[in-house]
Amino acid sequence: MLFKFMTQAAMAAILAAVSFGAAAQAYGPSISLDNAKKVAAAAVAAARKINVPETIAITDTAGLLVYLEKGDGTHNLSGPVAIGKARSAALFKRPTNALNDALKAGNMYLLTLEGAVMVPGGFPIVMDGKIVGGIGISGGSGDQDTVVAQAGAEALK
Repeated sequence: MLFKFMTQAAMAAILAAVSFGAAAQAYGPSISLDNAKKVAAAAVAAARKINVPETIAITDTAGLLVYLEKGDGTHNLSGPVAIGKARSAALFKRPTNALNDALKAGNMYLLTLEGAVMVPGGFPIVMDGKIVGGIGISGGSGDQDTVVAQAGAEALK
């Protein structure tokens, strides 16, 4: 596949060419472990409120795993899925819902972006107006994962 070895810069250029309804934000310093735990705690509280077991992944700005919490009763693949959502949200600087919506709108070239997870439930984590990481949630429906991820992402605002 031609796009298999595409750099992050090239992917960013392609994504910048299409508006996903989210303003591009700059990266800040990567999220600390303490802040990742705060984000996860907010997500856990949201998941408990809607009574859905969830797996929560927090990545840094490079999409590398900082924290993972696998909820009791979640599917074995919920870990890799949550990590993929968090990574995509951090690297593409937008919620995975925006990627999903763009794909539904017919932007099929998005399928060539290696590692992009275009499933609801991933959000960039913003602190002091800068992206510091990503959160990905897996275990419920797309709507449930989105609610939980958004609650976590807003914990540091």
